[in-house]
Amino acid sequence: MASDGSTSYEVPAETGARRTVTQLALGSMAAQVLGAATRLGIVEKIGDAERTADELSAACAAQPQAMGRLLRALAALGVLAERAPGRFAVAPAGEALDSRRPESLHAFVRLFTDPVVLRAWDLLDESVRTGETSFDGIFGTDFFGHLAEQPELSEQFNSAMSQVTRDTAEALPAAYDFGRFSTVADIGGGDGTLLAPVLRAHPALHGIIFDRAEGLAQAGATLERAGLEGRCSLVAGDFFTGAPEGADLYVLKSVIHDWNDERCTDILRHCRRVIPDDGRLLIIEPVLPDVVDPAVAGIYLSDLNMLVNIGGRERTRDEFAQLCRGAGFAVRSVTQLPAPSRFSLIEAEPA
Repeated sequence: MASDGSTSYEVPAETGARRTVTQLALGSMAAQVLGAATRLGIVEKIGDAERTADELSAACAAQPQAMGRLLRALAALGVLAERAPGRFAVAPAGEALDSRRPESLHAFVRLFTDPVVLRAWDLLDESVRTGETSFDGIFGTDFFGHLAEQPELSEQFNSAMSQVTRDTAEALPAAYDFGRFSTVADIGGGDGTLLAPVLRAHPALHGIIFDRAEGLAQAGATLERAGLEGRCSLVAGDFFTGAPEGADLYVLKSVIHDWNDERCTDILRHCRRVIPDDGRLLIIEPVLPDVVDPAVAGIYLSDLNMLVNIGGRERTRDEFAQLCRGAGFAVRSVTQLPAPSRFSLIEAEPA
């Protein structure tokens, strides 16, 4: 009992501004509830039926009372629905945690509730003081170096990036004139989730996916499912040392925000060396508004994640233009993709 008569960890009354602050303070707990649900496979085990805590605890080898408490929390967060006392079904929001669904965010939730990703967030204040990434000091290597040594985590990362890329990939073929090019190179293209819809929509277009070997690990399967094996080459390499020749359009999605200005300039200069004079560079990234917009709060959280874990940053339009100028490109246009994607297309040409 505290000196004011309250019990320890008592949640403040939720009214007005206090409600907002309380929800934000408890946000990390809510995230861990989602993480536990994905690791236990709760949504998959409930399926289209209703299940009790006893049934799910047996299926998950869990303690029944503790399982009941987790299920109540998931229902309070809108992931499950308690249809009758003690009987739980999957709510519409919970369907996004179902790993069997094409639109699932299961891997995304697993990644961003993984202790490896969360550990550096404990030192956010230190990163703010120093401007340095905390991850490297904790793990003795940078984030991508750590991934290269952890195959399971690397696969989880690739799956998560594929899941969050899907909305952008679906919107991309109709949002940009790919038909005027012969070959598109996706630099850091991972498993091919972004490039496959573009190639399907433009039968005369050929593709190159350029990434490190671990990044390309699932790309062959993606291309095979899409029937594109003969139209796309997989090239292993490091975009800090070069870029593949032979394309007239070079695409960088979610690459530039991973790195500081100096390293981004190196990546862009490698593209500039191989791009033809009439070629184009297409950077696909969120673009920070000139003035903070709370409606896109996720971009600002991503920016801080870049600070503590990766070493990169999100950027404004002017900052992208400055980067491009430094590497021999001139930005021609910036186009926001339609919702639900939060990405923009930054088109640049050789200067």
